[in-house]
Amino acid sequence: MSFATADLYDAHYDTHGDALRSCLTQFRSYGSRPRFSGQISTIRCLEDNALIRQVLGTPGEGRVLVVDGGGSLRTALLGDLIAASAVKHGWAGVVVNGAVRDTVALTGLDLGVKALGSNPRKSAKTGLGEVDVPVTFGEVTFAPGEWLYSDEDGILVASTRLAP
Repeated sequence: MSFATADLYDAHYDTHGDALRSCLTQFRSYGSRPRFSGQISTIRCLEDNALIRQVLGTPGEGRVLVVDGGGSLRTALLGDLIAASAVKHGWAGVVVNGAVRDTVALTGLDLGVKALGSNPRKSAKTGLGEVDVPVTFGEVTFAPGEWLYSDEDGILVASTRLAP
């Protein structure tokens, strides 16, 4: 992947203005892809990963799943098995406003993974939550269909595609 979020911001802020947003949340990177981008799909759930498993088991077509887990670090919302399913189904990355687990295994998967931290504790599996709704954290609203760009410097969200 040949983009840098800082360069994208510099090149596009004048033309996109407030439509180009930088997420203030400081995520850790866990997947083997430090840079990833794609159209956004979203899930809002709290300490329950059943919807995440379901969505990442469908064709990703290069999309990025943004999960608003409410910032909870009590349970992991993504582990190696669900992440491996995401790779198999063509997802570019997953951003979790919450915790992940199996972090060593995640580094071996061809997937961008950003999360707040890790916790070995399993999440619930009841399926509570919402899919493809706008979610907000880090002073950014992530809307389904918008574009996410992530690298070592952070995450940008744009209403239109900025780079291949």
